[in-house]
Amino acid sequence: MIRLTDSDYDMIEVLKRSGRISVTDLAKTLSVSRSTAQKRLERLETSGVIDSYTCILAAPYQRDWVSAHVLVNVAPKTMDAVVQKLSRVTGVEEVHSVSGEFDLIVVIAAPSVQNLEAYVDTVIAIDGVERTRSSVILSTRINRRS
Repeated sequence: MIRLTDSDYDMIEVLKRSGRISVTDLAKTLSVSRSTAQKRLERLETSGVIDSYTCILAAPYQRDWVSAHVLVNVAPKTMDAVVQKLSRVTGVEEVHSVSGEFDLIVVIAAPSVQNLEAYVDTVIAIDGVERTRSSVILSTRINRRS
């Protein structure tokens, strides 16, 4: 595991906002040379700090989507298999292992209520899922990730 510098964290923050930024623009934003930015970026990628780049929907488009938190109880000794299957379910954005009454919180997003229902039904049908409880997200009051 590499030790990250403040400059690394600055680069990560820029990339979280715009993963498709060119290395030239990244260097300008960080006030470093292009070669320095390229080397730092390659170091973060090869060391596993940056795992992948993703698409983030624009706010007006994402605003029309519907999301839910699905609390999941998992049968004993099936956690790894359930999580692996969840990773392949369309709409699953996050899976959190939690303490308390449930074992997992699955965050699902869909372009419509009908799609959301189908995605939740897929989660419920996974072997090893014993019980679920779903809460549809009506609005987001605070989001420090975007």
